[in-house]
Amino acid sequence: MLFIRQAGTPGARRACFPMPEDPDPSGVAQARAQAAVLGLPDDALVLTAPWAAAVATARAVSDREPVVAGALAEADYGDWAGRPFGEVAAADHAGIGAWLTDPDASPHGGESLAEMGARVAAWMESLRADAARVVAVCDAGPIRAALAHALGLTATRAAVFDVAPLSHTRLAAGHVGWRITYVNRKAAP
Repeated sequence: MLFIRQAGTPGARRACFPMPEDPDPSGVAQARAQAAVLGLPDDALVLTAPWAAAVATARAVSDREPVVAGALAEADYGDWAGRPFGEVAAADHAGIGAWLTDPDASPHGGESLAEMGARVAAWMESLRADAARVVAVCDAGPIRAALAHALGLTATRAAVFDVAPLSHTRLAAGHVGWRITYVNRKAAP
């Protein structure tokens, strides 16, 4: 199962909590350049999160129309969506503290990291038999949730993984779980 983090967005550049946005045009151009390096097989199942940045990235890296998979959506950050991390931390210190330490916390009124993790884990398990041909394009949160599921980590512990825009993370379905092949690999077009 190959995960590709979507192209960067204006909000990501400003260190904001994720929200639906269009991708940076330069990121889409870089994704197009990656398509030749990736050389996806004809039978690749290209799935994407529903947000515009993910859909545009999936089209660019695969040169085909992807299938939208709601399970790949970034968490709903409720009142924090689109706001800079620093601003939220200053205004809601206790809320940020809870969110960073308790995977079930949702002080923003949206989805907890544990809820997103359960959604992503169920999706992964539903595609286990086809994992070798799955290409999933999404933001960093679902990729971290996939790593958490594979390694048996809480969602808050998986936050230590760096997942850069347009990086690749590969997981393989094994007989007794998931194997991590690589994380945060940049494809050189």
